[in-house]
Amino acid sequence: MMNFEVTPGMRRLGASVLGMEAIVAGLVTPVAIRVAGVSPGLAVTVGIGLAVLCVVAAGLLKKPIGYVLGSVAQVLAICTGFVVSMMFFLGAIFAALWITAILVARRVEGATSR
Repeated sequence: MMNFEVTPGMRRLGASVLGMEAIVAGLVTPVAIRVAGVSPGLAVTVGIGLAVLCVVAAGLLKKPIGYVLGSVAQVLAICTGFVVSMMFFLGAIFAALWITAILVARRVEGATSR
């Protein structure tokens, strides 16, 4: 099994990405209702549900489960594109930021610990 060490830099960068993503996910709700014509119930479930998942994942980033939930949030953000098509693009951007945040923080903290 792979050893997944959580570093302070990973927590900071990951929480930043998830925090921004939570805001965007929350703002998808009115866009889905007004622009895309999605029913309010579906729009609230998708938009606010994703925002809550991002906040919960950010709160759990001291443990590896937070990174699992954060990764699930990235997949769901891309899938939100089925409700609001622009989210395919935004979800992909947030997924790229998520992956970059983890890799860069691990690399930088690994280099500074030498």
